[in-house]
Amino acid sequence: MDIDFNVEDTNITLTIDKVVIAGWTGRSMDAVQHHIDELAVLGISPPSQVPLYYRVSNSLLTQNKTIEVLGEGSSGEVEPLLVRSNGKTYFGLASDHTDRDLEVHSVAASKQACAKPIAKDLWGFDEIKDRLDDITFKCWIEENGREVLYQEGQLSSIRPVTELCEGAGFEDGTAILCGTFAAIGGVRPAKAYRMELSDPTNCKAITLSYEVSTFPIIS
Repeated sequence: MDIDFNVEDTNITLTIDKVVIAGWTGRSMDAVQHHIDELAVLGISPPSQVPLYYRVSNSLLTQNKTIEVLGEGSSGEVEPLLVRSNGKTYFGLASDHTDRDLEVHSVAASKQACAKPIAKDLWGFDEIKDRLDDITFKCWIEENGREVLYQEGQLSSIRPVTELCEGAGFEDGTAILCGTFAAIGGVRPAKAYRMELSDPTNCKAITLSYEVSTFPIIS
């Protein structure tokens, strides 16, 4: 699948044939356990190993401003995105939107059930690879009519992305979502998300916003 991106104000088209969702990627095992406990409250079983790599369809990647989901039980997660194409690696922003109700039965199935919003902007990986741990991620959600901070963290709290890429088989045509941060106040659904990654060295940022449209579950 071909997707258009902006890299340093230049439009490029990248072919993505393989999409991998890396889960349970915290650099601190205490943080990983916190996320496991967080999801256990929702009835989700712990992983068989950490990290885990879930393969999903490349057609799930979207730059649309609205995604459509079944039911009220899904939620997004701010995540670093890496794309490999034509021998070059790019760094960006994505949301691993997941069906939490389905996740109780199968994490792999829940990952496949929802679209994965991705930002239109990318950075060249080589330009930031020496300061990756300083990159900051934030996610806000719309809740009770106002925007609240939902996630916040630095890339230093996630396993080195180069290590995650090795585990995922990061050949040309691959995109990988590299894991997330604990939800402030617990994992929960929202109608709208605003996400940002920022580089404090050059004060540049990549942003991503989307809304969620739900279909009723008909039995």
